[in-house]
Amino acid sequence: MDEEYDAIVLGTGLKECVLSGLLSVDGYKVLHMDRNDYYGAESASLNLEQLFAKFAKGNPPATLGPKRDYNVDLVPKFIMASGILVKMLIHTDVTRYLEFKSVEGSYVVNSGKVHKVPATDTEALKSPLMGLFEKRRCKKFFMYVQDYEATNPKTHQGLDLDKASTSEVFKHFGLSDDTIDFVGHALALHRNDDYLKESARETIERIRLYVDSLARYQKSPYIYPLYGLGELPQAFARLSAIYGGTYMLNKPIDSIVKEGGKVVGVKSEGEVARCKFVIGDPSYFTDKVKQVGQVVRTICIMDHPIPSTNDSESCQVIIPQKQVGRKNDIYISCISSSHNVCPKGKYIAIVSSIVETNDPERELKPAFDLLGAVLEKFTNVTPMLVPVDNGTEDKAFISTSYDPESHFDATCLDIMSIYKNVTGKDVDLSPPQKKAE
Repeated sequence: MDEEYDAIVLGTGLKECVLSGLLSVDGYKVLHMDRNDYYGAESASLNLEQLFAKFAKGNPPATLGPKRDYNVDLVPKFIMASGILVKMLIHTDVTRYLEFKSVEGSYVVNSGKVHKVPATDTEALKSPLMGLFEKRRCKKFFMYVQDYEATNPKTHQGLDLDKASTSEVFKHFGLSDDTIDFVGHALALHRNDDYLKESARETIERIRLYVDSLARYQKSPYIYPLYGLGELPQAFARLSAIYGGTYMLNKPIDSIVKEGGKVVGVKSEGEVARCKFVIGDPSYFTDKVKQVGQVVRTICIMDHPIPSTNDSESCQVIIPQKQVGRKNDIYISCISSSHNVCPKGKYIAIVSSIVETNDPERELKPAFDLLGAVLEKFTNVTPMLVPVDNGTEDKAFISTSYDPESHFDATCLDIMSIYKNVTGKDVDLSPPQKKAE
């Protein structure tokens, strides 16, 4: 440990592993440490034994099937097929370590019923989510989104998306409250209604991302790795190792060493490894983060698919906040043996949202009512932590906690922001150059 490194990365969560992979490729000398004996930290996938141990529930019952067949995510998310994470995977060629499969469907709850999110014009016309006239108005809005080009005023229909609020744009197309609810929450994937007051550009771009991602696989805009999300940090860790990165699991961190107010190393088991800067998840920097809320996540093991989802082997269900009198949406992601995360005949549904009361699990009741009978339930409430500064002064760069959102785009924006603060340049998301034969 007496070597000197450019970077020491603490924690093997997805954000930290992506950053150590990108920096190693850039030629930085990286040492990566984690106090856990498994990859993934807060974003790990656990087998059944690890899951029962984490929640102190004793030994798993034999009725759940082979323990090793389980890979249960602690932070459930799907990957947008045209999103930033896919661009990162392709640019770094990490896709060679991973296999993905599309997610079968995307659903939204309206008036207590589960409806498929219309994936095509034809589905929109058949969908019971809207009446006939509303479908026409909605179709006009979708055509506007698809034709919109930022640099071509002819496609703007007189709207300035930077000045007009999202609410004004919806009003321009005459959309009803129910349609706005499903467009804003199931397509633009906003977790509450604050976006309506903000300028419309981000919402239009989010809907475009949804539509472009959907065009790739037709069933839903999401893909998901075989064997669980824990495969992602491991794939980036491999990338880092190929470029000379060093990994140490099961390594307790005694302290971050500073001289003259700047980080110069990390002390572990009495030894100090020196470095120019440190990157890590918030749990390693209790004095440099503040709490901005809590996320509740409940893992449910079931022996049936979610009712009213066409017996989907994998799907997402969004319960918009307004439908259940909340401030934030409730997300359900469901996966099964088709993605190699549990034995055949079993399903894993994970429900998540932002905590709003003193009884977080009770807040998820609308989701549990949709799921039906559950064999085992594990509830985890975690603080949402954010760094108090960007790290450029003292050279300690800290990621934010994982949000409850259903996909990785906010996660990727955090990675890109830390990368820029560390290196002074933007992450390259261009596809890799084909090598000349």
